[in-house]
Amino acid sequence: MAGPQCCANPPILNPSSGAGYVEKVGGLDSYVSGSPDSKLAILLVSDVYGYEAPNLRKLADKIAAAGFYAVVPDFFYGDPFAPDNAERPIKVWLKDHGTHKGLEDAKPVIEALNSKGVSAIGAVGFCWGAKVVVELGKSSAFIKAAVLCHPSFVTADDFKEFKVPISILGAETDHLSPPALLKQFEEVLASKSEVDSFVKIFPKVAHGWTVRYDVEDEAAVKSAEEAHGNLLEWLAKYVK
Repeated sequence: MAGPQCCANPPILNPSSGAGYVEKVGGLDSYVSGSPDSKLAILLVSDVYGYEAPNLRKLADKIAAAGFYAVVPDFFYGDPFAPDNAERPIKVWLKDHGTHKGLEDAKPVIEALNSKGVSAIGAVGFCWGAKVVVELGKSSAFIKAAVLCHPSFVTADDFKEFKVPISILGAETDHLSPPALLKQFEEVLASKSEVDSFVKIFPKVAHGWTVRYDVEDEAAVKSAEEAHGNLLEWLAKYVK
């Protein structure tokens, strides 16, 4: 399932990017942005390139500017996927960094946020991170709402157990979650009247477009910003 598209357009990682700072949250180094006194937190679960991706941190800052405390943990313990390492292709890297491990690591982060007085938490997952967010959303104990951006490793069956409002933002060109699969997600969710859901397929974009866009490409930036707007609307509606 992790084909070349999963890793296309790798970001240039920058540990000092963003307006926030890095601190430990639930035992993980995490990029945090926004007021630590906010009672509303958003957990961002990255793609395979991890928490030092500048566009991801920029989005965390945007979420923080909307009044949330944004937290982007390093689920890979300083070992994000490196596309230029021929000895460790994505399938080998994933053996060390499975999404089930991400789920277990996310729970102490959520506990830490709750213990500091946060009253509601939303989660946004990108590619790899979308599967982690889906697993969190199978219980109502962890998050109040979920957003998936160009998900990877997610199946229609995952949504049969889903418990919280979910928005899925997909790409027209995506081998990992093609539009036909997103339609299956939509059908399963539509049958669950107790779970609010929203599925949108963005035209003329490819897997990864919400965070792995070229800042110099006006059309790419516009599509990413449209997705960011949709994402913020969903979080504002349900994480309160």
